[in-house]
Amino acid sequence: MWRVLGAAAALGALAAAPMHAAGFSIFEQGTKSMGMAGAFTAQADDPSALFYNAGGLAFVTQRDFSVGVTYIKGLKADFHGANPFPGDGYSAQQKKLSEFPPHVYYVQPLSSTWKLGLGVETPFGLTTEWDNKNQFAGRFLSTKAALRAFDINPTLGWQATPNFGIGFGGIARVSDVELNRNIPVNNPFTQSIVDAASLKLKGDFKEGYGFNAGILWKATPELSFGLSYRSKITVDYTGDARLTPISTGNPQLDAAIAAGLPLNTNLPVKTSIHFPDEASFGVAYSFTPSFLVEADANWTGWSSFKDVPITFTGGAGNSLPSTVLPQNWKDVYNYRLGLRWQASQTSQWRLGYVFDETPQPEEGVSPLLPDADRNGYCIGYGYTGSWKADFALMYLTFKDRTRTHSAPGDGPFFGTYQTDALLLGVTLTF
Repeated sequence: MWRVLGAAAALGALAAAPMHAAGFSIFEQGTKSMGMAGAFTAQADDPSALFYNAGGLAFVTQRDFSVGVTYIKGLKADFHGANPFPGDGYSAQQKKLSEFPPHVYYVQPLSSTWKLGLGVETPFGLTTEWDNKNQFAGRFLSTKAALRAFDINPTLGWQATPNFGIGFGGIARVSDVELNRNIPVNNPFTQSIVDAASLKLKGDFKEGYGFNAGILWKATPELSFGLSYRSKITVDYTGDARLTPISTGNPQLDAAIAAGLPLNTNLPVKTSIHFPDEASFGVAYSFTPSFLVEADANWTGWSSFKDVPITFTGGAGNSLPSTVLPQNWKDVYNYRLGLRWQASQTSQWRLGYVFDETPQPEEGVSPLLPDADRNGYCIGYGYTGSWKADFALMYLTFKDRTRTHSAPGDGPFFGTYQTDALLLGVTLTF
């Protein structure tokens, strides 16, 4: 029994990693772009070009500093169970998400053709936490999971011709991860499953490195094309897992659990997350000097995310079984349409729509990550004077995601997840 219990604990630690990296990239790294649902690759005409298309940096004509934040607020995150487990009629809720990923950009010309930029972005991030965690039916899969990732992105832009720009930069990603879940055990006295311990796995801040590149071609005064790429980045984490006992109400069983598991001990562990590469292609057309439309297609290379290893390195008496969990994610696309019109010399309005595919196969859907296809509807406003202010609002609705089957060797946790969120972006540029 204790070998099985230890393996269950290790598996839970492993499951933390794919949750964070899959299906929860944060594309909203600039508020002007956000108002057009991220359809910005062929414009890239503010400092957020460092994220959306480094080629846009080549056309910078003055020094600018931008700072902003995207407030992500969960409106609904519900689960409705199905047979055989947790059963029809069961329901649960996540705690409402409330996060503030920031973005900061600095750009300036070095000469008439060479430009410099430095960006700090938060392109990946996630927090999921379930209400009433000790009664939640999925507590042996996850009670809380969190990821933070920050990119430091120095970039150079070269205006090769008056109409053609190239950009290239380096990316240093700093990230940490956390997973909390409960560990089950069969009570031999009652033949029922009870909670033996809570597991907390914490991966410390570690670094990974990559690059970004882009081109922007202003083919005519009305028509422009953009192409950008951000490389895959692997972050290797080290940290600790800790098992804290939960009383079963039976002293004999509690003693047996304490004898079989390394409780109240920091268990050294290491793992890796393979953040995917991303590419974007956009076309923008100005129908009039005050009215522009852009369409983008974005590709994300999640197929590189095949599995995640979890290795406990503490040795005998201070570790759990190491293991590898297959993921088998797929490459996906999202499609973005945005428009903007200049209402006056100082005011600009924007609208946008995005359809975003999930990379997650049905058998991977769980309380750890209930991801789904989503639709986003956006509106934005920009003010330009001696300084600039951009505001945007996005309503993000996920399609209901139902799991009805499991991978071989996986137990059932069937049901339907329903999720909606609201995003508010603000960026100031000086």
